[in-house]
Amino acid sequence: MTTPTSVATLPSSQNGKVNGDIQMNNRDLLTPTDHFVDRHIGPREEDIAHMLHTLGVESLAELMNETIPDNIRLGDKLQMDPPRSESEILAELRALAAQNKIYRSFIGMGYSDTLTPPVVLRNIFENPGWYTQYTPYQAEIAQGRLEALLNFQTMIMDLTGMEIANASMLDEGTAAAEAMTLTLRQRPRRSNANTFFISELCHPQTIAVVQMRAEPLDINVVVGDHASYDFDDCFGALLQYPATDGSIHAYESFVKAAHENDALVVVAADLLALVLLRAPGEFGADVVVGNSQRFGVPLGYGGPHAAYMATREDYKRQMPGRLVGVSVDAQGNPAMRLAMQTREQHIRREKATSNICTAQVLLAIMASMYAVYHGPDGLRKIARRVQLLTAVLHKGLSQLGYTVNEQPIFDTITVSGGTKSQDEIRESALSREMNLRYFDDGRIGISLDEIAETYEIDHLFEIFGAAPGQFNVPEMADAVDLAYPEALARTTEFLTHPVFNSYHSETEMMRYINRLEARDLSLTHSMIPLGSCTMKLNATAEMLPVMWPKFGALHPFAPLDQAEGYQVLFRRLERWLAEITGFTAVSLQPNSGASGEYTGMLVIRAYHLSRGDDQRNVCLIPSSAHGTNPASAVMAGMNVVVVKCDDHGNIDVDDLRAKAEQYSETLSAVMITYPSTHGVFEAAIEEICQIIHDNGGQVYMDGANMNAQVGYTSPGKIGADVCHLNLHKTFTIPHGGGGPGMGPIGVAAHLAPFLPGHPVVAGVGGEQAIGPVSAAPWGSASILPIPYAYIAMMGDDGLQKATEVAILNANYIAHRLDPHYPVLYKGENGRVAHECIIDLRPLKEVVTVDDVAKRLMDYGFHAPTMSFPVPGTLMIEPTESESLVEVDRFCDAMIQIRQEIAEIEDGTVAHDDSVLAHAPHTASVIASEVWERPYSRETAAFPTEWVRSSKFWPAVARIDNVYGDRNLVCACLPIEAYED
Repeated sequence: MTTPTSVATLPSSQNGKVNGDIQMNNRDLLTPTDHFVDRHIGPREEDIAHMLHTLGVESLAELMNETIPDNIRLGDKLQMDPPRSESEILAELRALAAQNKIYRSFIGMGYSDTLTPPVVLRNIFENPGWYTQYTPYQAEIAQGRLEALLNFQTMIMDLTGMEIANASMLDEGTAAAEAMTLTLRQRPRRSNANTFFISELCHPQTIAVVQMRAEPLDINVVVGDHASYDFDDCFGALLQYPATDGSIHAYESFVKAAHENDALVVVAADLLALVLLRAPGEFGADVVVGNSQRFGVPLGYGGPHAAYMATREDYKRQMPGRLVGVSVDAQGNPAMRLAMQTREQHIRREKATSNICTAQVLLAIMASMYAVYHGPDGLRKIARRVQLLTAVLHKGLSQLGYTVNEQPIFDTITVSGGTKSQDEIRESALSREMNLRYFDDGRIGISLDEIAETYEIDHLFEIFGAAPGQFNVPEMADAVDLAYPEALARTTEFLTHPVFNSYHSETEMMRYINRLEARDLSLTHSMIPLGSCTMKLNATAEMLPVMWPKFGALHPFAPLDQAEGYQVLFRRLERWLAEITGFTAVSLQPNSGASGEYTGMLVIRAYHLSRGDDQRNVCLIPSSAHGTNPASAVMAGMNVVVVKCDDHGNIDVDDLRAKAEQYSETLSAVMITYPSTHGVFEAAIEEICQIIHDNGGQVYMDGANMNAQVGYTSPGKIGADVCHLNLHKTFTIPHGGGGPGMGPIGVAAHLAPFLPGHPVVAGVGGEQAIGPVSAAPWGSASILPIPYAYIAMMGDDGLQKATEVAILNANYIAHRLDPHYPVLYKGENGRVAHECIIDLRPLKEVVTVDDVAKRLMDYGFHAPTMSFPVPGTLMIEPTESESLVEVDRFCDAMIQIRQEIAEIEDGTVAHDDSVLAHAPHTASVIASEVWERPYSRETAAFPTEWVRSSKFWPAVARIDNVYGDRNLVCACLPIEAYED
């Protein structure tokens, strides 16, 4: 095994010490001691010197000169605010939070305040062991989170009465839009039906998001009264249950009529209401969508929250997003994995059913744990309490002379008439720091929630004109009949699995959460070297403000003057991101990277349409592009034409030029990633952009690799017109086990007028705004303090240093591994960008990429990105956050694995008997009574001394993926399955 070079062998002058004393001048001592850059960047200065020496360069500047083409370099430094220390940024964010006013919001519209169980808040939401996990593609070291997601799916299936559910969606609006396209794909083969009906009783933001999704796909959307709709030319319909005005309708006859007309029905349902109401699956719904936010997830000014989708078994292959399934491992034990029936966009590209990449895993886990903690009886009590208080409010306002929507109701009423006008009621409510919903026609909506108190009911009565003490809420409650009509009442059981009935004390819940956490590898254990996914440090100072109520407790549709702190944060963050990207304007609305791609393409489409170029619908995409790129282009109504790459992994400029000229009359855009998906800075990038512009197209740049640009070049400098930014990558929002993410877009001046707007909150987007792409006006607003803090603490020099060290770490890894595994692509000077691809294809007759990935688990590491963008390769990205010690540890593991491969090559051991073929090795395998393998238990479990000192045990042995696909199980197994 190669031993890392000790920093003790470096000259003392390189580490700034004389006789062990750090040398600083007095001016240095004036700066705060909690300087963030030094904490964020992993390698120390002496480590950087060692790596540079290893690479044969004198300085970071020399390395950058060899890596980034001179013609695209920025002429000046970024114009950022002076960097703040950790304590200073926390004080600044406290001051911004203080400008937000936390009024009690009874607005509803799919968002309700909730009580996050403290045991869930502390042990999941605030725990890096949960929020720094990667998407569970390596299932053997992701069993804890997969179980929590399986719980989520089971919860959704039980409550909706459907046969299958996925592991979460981005938000209710986009889930409804995805359901629309699912129903379109399920049209009878000979049907040309092209109309999607939406009930006017759906939430307005949901209607708008669906309309925006339908427009580029040329789907006709009709919004109207479900009671009188005739299903002419209709392939699908969307209903709200309960409706946005609080009414609860028996939809069974509507569903029957839809099915008689070959249309499918989507129901957007409130999960808490489904505890008491008949499940949509029982009255014939084909797809059920909604939001799980009120199951213990803070309002967060709109997000992040985990939406859900459930459907029939027949449609499982069309369902977007991720699906957790149960398979078996090599020992025959149950093991969870991501089922591939869902045909993720990375595989199907332009033929994908959706572009969804990150979902909302962390929030889905919180929602599932809320259900585990409360259990079915606890949820019934919460739901009945909400129903009871709403019924009392309904009765009292009726007695005051107001017209209130008819029973049955659950948590929402709509009020009109009466002695006080809407303006008078608004003024009175605001004086009591309460927000109600105000309809354009003068009606007023009131939605109650889990945290509602009886004194608040008294205050609401007084707002509508009651005298203090006029109503006795407890006495009124005694007289309320909570029974629903037979056609609406739930009669079926739910959450009967033991997991929802076993952990109701905090002690047991805490232990359950921590048992699951122990089965997952996260950044708390080791580096996660995933190329293109940038699993960098999510610093504690960045994360703390997310937990503060003055960021987390705002309703997304609260009046803007109650969110002034957020507005200041948005404006500053938009300005910083515009400076970093070289663009004019930024939209923060897209709530995932793939959503940002889609939004960028919609903005380009709107620009062409504004110029009368409605024929421009061709999008050129390199063969190396992320799988989400072609899927996003198709969703935006474009036809994808693939551009070749050359032998060095660069875009084939001649092929690009030929196709741009061939489609010059219809060319809409090109989608490119820079540095390329192959991990190199392409010298011809400016020429590529010019070719597209010369032929009438626009340049969309995928921002996945922005962390290799910041401070040195920018999309605007390169010549792009729009770029999305993965705030969960370059700008440190945690990956959260597969979400949350954020994907804001930056645009050049000519595209700024088309940035997305919102139907509920005025002033969002450009002057010619496209429709919304997410349900909330600023997407997942509550996690925006994270990139705000990161950028503010890094400053211009820190951001540039992060780029430099990310590129240094990647080149150091490439240098160390190249003699053992060839580095597939390099730039003109032999350098890689922030990631490198190592080629295992020469070893394909000896081992598989899977073998290496699974063996890395025995060394305590997550595998790099497998077989993307080139099959049979591993794409490695260390980020700037990883120290020299950790980087060397990873390289040592890879080099030792290469020696294990050599034993198979030279015939010392057969592949099927090798330590690689049987990896990973679980504790139960190592402890088994019988050991008949040709290698020792010690070799299997403790291949190095540092593994012995801190061992992470994979929870299960290698999983049989084929078995899981052939025997799809997507709900919690009975406990006997684990006992057997």
